[in-house]
This record gives sequence, structure tokens and C-alpha cells, in this order.
Amino acid sequence: MDLSTYYLGKRLKNPLVPSASPLSRNIDSMKRLEDAGAAAIVMYSLFEEQIEHESFEIDHYLSYGTQSYAEALTYFPEAKEYNLEPDQYLELLRKASESLEVPVIGSLNGVSTGGWVKYAKHMEEAGADALELNVYYIPTDPALAGDDVEARYLDVLHAVKSTVAIPVAVKLSPYFTALANVAQRLVNAGADGLVLFNRFYQPDININELEVTPHVHLSDSSASTLPMRWVAILHSRIKASLAATSGIHTSDDVIKLLMAGADVTMMCSALLKRGPEHLKEVLEGLEKWMFEHEYVSVEQMKGSMSHKSVHDPSAFERANYMKALNRYKLLM
Repeated sequence: MDLSTYYLGKRLKNPLVPSASPLSRNIDSMKRLEDAGAAAIVMYSLFEEQIEHESFEIDHYLSYGTQSYAEALTYFPEAKEYNLEPDQYLELLRKASESLEVPVIGSLNGVSTGGWVKYAKHMEEAGADALELNVYYIPTDPALAGDDVEARYLDVLHAVKSTVAIPVAVKLSPYFTALANVAQRLVNAGADGLVLFNRFYQPDININELEVTPHVHLSDSSASTLPMRWVAILHSRIKASLAATSGIHTSDDVIKLLMAGADVTMMCSALLKRGPEHLKEVLEGLEKWMFEHEYVSVEQMKGSMSHKSVHDPSAFERANYMKALNRYKLLM
């Protein structure tokens, strides 16, 4: 059977794509992902703060002591003394694009249109087949209007699209007031794909140390219902690739998201928990289910249970809320 799918204009051998995670921090683990069946790999994210830190460090070293005496120029440190995390990222990306047969997608995480956008071009030059813009932004200012938040996403996309020729996907959060409208505006602005959704890791409070601490809680399959709803709603309504991410752990999760209308399903938590080889198990489960239900291709499945295709589209809307509550009441 034909497991192939199209994402960001590229034909992939199957719909399983590891999303940005620590598993893409070295070539060996990326090769393990490829060997286990990954159809493409999203590199771990390069953060705006890392690039800004590098610029600050270099500026500091180049200007330090120059007002003291003319010979100060001879005291410039060697380049190896700088924080070169962005350059290391580009070098790893270059090696990955040369070593792997599957497409490699670069990932930029930021909130502004500053100097970090230039690294989109550097990623393209390093061999990235596409870019994923992960706009991780928490608007905390009460004076900041929703239109301003949406404009930030559009500005970042415009800046990157004006810089590169490779496809660009935008990774969204689910917290927009009118998500479908934001999705359409991003596509109109040039987004080749949308990734639904970004998981905002929530902080915790250490009640003994009285500190706010970072907290990482890996997802489970229950988290897939949120992207499932919006993939189903947006399928065939916008002209862009759709990637579902968050809560994709099993072959059942993959099947549901494909039937909702996803072009690819992206996995992170499941691979961190079980290792890259888990991809093989998921692929086998997908093939088994397709054989038993007489599907000959992923394209045949795609969107068959989307908002546009199901008998009762209200199941993806407000009616689902009422039905869920009534069902729970009957089970009590």
C-alpha cells in the first residue's frame, strides 16, 4: 500500500515526522530516526536569544579595551572563545542535509523580526529543505491588543519569506480568538504550511525554595484531540500543508489525525519516552489498520473524517461540548 504523502511541496515516504526535540542534536540519533522510518526530520530549534547572545558576546570582545591603547587590537580573542551555538547549529544542519536521505527542516524559535531572521537564509544555505517558524510568544501586557499579537506573527513570516526561497511553515499556538482567520491570513501572507499546535510548557512554583521553576510535562494521546479538531476544521479550507503535533503517540493517533486531514503527524514526547525505534512500531500499526480496513493509500484516508466530510460537522463545534456533558451525565 502507498503510505506516501505531500508536505510543504515535497513527497514523503510516509506521514511520520519527528518534531523539534533533543533527538536532532547529533547525527547519530537523526540517523536512528531515519532508519526507524522517519519521513523527514525537524531540527531542534535555534532560539532568538541564542543569536542575540552571540551578537552581544562578539560585540563585547571586539570593543573591549579598544579605548585603552592602539595595540589593544592585538588582544582580540580567538573565534573559538566566542559563544558559537548558532554556527554549531548551522554546521550540524549542513552535515545532516549531506548525511540523511530524508528532508531536513530547520527550526527558528523567536518573537521578533530582528537579526535572528538572517539565520533563515543561513539555514537555507546550509541545506535545509524547509523552515519551521516557532513563534513562542506569551503576551503579558494588558495594553497589547489581539490584532497586535497577530501582526507579530505576520511580520515574522513576511521577514523570513522575503529572505528565503525554500518552503516555510508556521507553528501556531491554539490561543487565538479567531484561529481559522489567523490561519487564512498566514497562508495569504505566504505560509506554505501550518503546524498545529505549539505546546506552551507551563512554569511551576517551588513552595520550599519560593521560586518559579521550569516544568516539562511530556504529552500523552489525550493531547491530540485539540490539533485533531482544528486540522479537521481547516482541511480543504486553506491552501497549505497541515502538520498535526502534540499527543501523537500511537498508530491510532496517527490514523485519527490523517482522517481529520493532516498531511503529516509530528512526534516528540513518544520518541523521547520510547526512543527513535518507536517509529517502526507506529508504522507497522498504521499499515495493519489500513490493510484491515481496505485502504490502499494515505491519500485515500486523508480528510475522510474532516469537518467538511463528516455527516454531522457540528460534532467539531459547540454541539460536541453539549454532547460530551450529556454523555458524562448518563455514565454517572
